[in-house]
Amino acid sequence: MTEVKHLAINYKTVEEFKKFREYGAQELQMKKELEGNIMDANTDSPFFGIYVGDTLAARMCLYRKEDDHQPIFDPPHDYMVIWKLEVLEKYRGRGYGSKLIDFAKDYGIPIKAISRQNSRGFFEAHGFETLKYDIERDMAEDPLIWYPEGFHLQ
Repeated sequence: MTEVKHLAINYKTVEEFKKFREYGAQELQMKKELEGNIMDANTDSPFFGIYVGDTLAARMCLYRKEDDHQPIFDPPHDYMVIWKLEVLEKYRGRGYGSKLIDFAKDYGIPIKAISRQNSRGFFEAHGFETLKYDIERDMAEDPLIWYPEGFHLQ
């Protein structure tokens, strides 16, 4: 049985991230901070993943965001953000991406997903819909939103 695990910020995790297509600035910054001994290996990270044996097969960045500076809800409401959800090609089609989505949904608040690498259909299949957003503010993103059952804004 696979389970979603909170990923520690350490050299092993940073090395595992190099296998993912969405490897980029955030992971490089983590590595730089580790090398400079600025970051404690036990520091909480926003990353969660699924291991198959000793291999990190799927991962996502998941964090809570306050809807205060540029609200996307009326009235403003905290929400989760999914970013960098990715399953290694060898492990696709086994439900690992769905398991990560279900983990995020368990927080019980709306989720904003940033669709990358042609993943829009995947998110839509999990109940996400196009977020009506300010094009000027979110031009670089392809945001989608999921609302918990029974969730209503005023």
